[in-house]
Amino acid sequence: MTKAIRIDQGLQRGEPFSFDVDGESVPAFGGETVAAALMAEGRRALRVTAGRKEGRGYYCGMGVCWDCMMWLEGEGSVQTCRLLAAPGMRLRSMKGAGPSEASPDGEKAEIHPDESLG
Repeated sequence: MTKAIRIDQGLQRGEPFSFDVDGESVPAFGGETVAAALMAEGRRALRVTAGRKEGRGYYCGMGVCWDCMMWLEGEGSVQTCRLLAAPGMRLRSMKGAGPSEASPDGEKAEIHPDESLG
């Protein structure tokens, strides 16, 4: 991952907590979306496209494009730009666009989170 980028002055944050992405702990604050927490930690690519194997991540920020899709344990595919982060939630990177392409059995998708987005 690239260097974490967080604004530390001039705002009030919710309570700190962490959630899990591909087996790694990600810090977050109450009121943040999953996408915001991942971007703040320097993670840019959240899934890999099925055809060209390109990284995709936060793009439109309003739930139209689905480029920020990840697999949420117990729910399925979710848009991380619209999903509020919660303590203990577990997400996985996806390969492609459907449940069958989610990383099986917690195996990490072949993804480089800080790669250039196609």
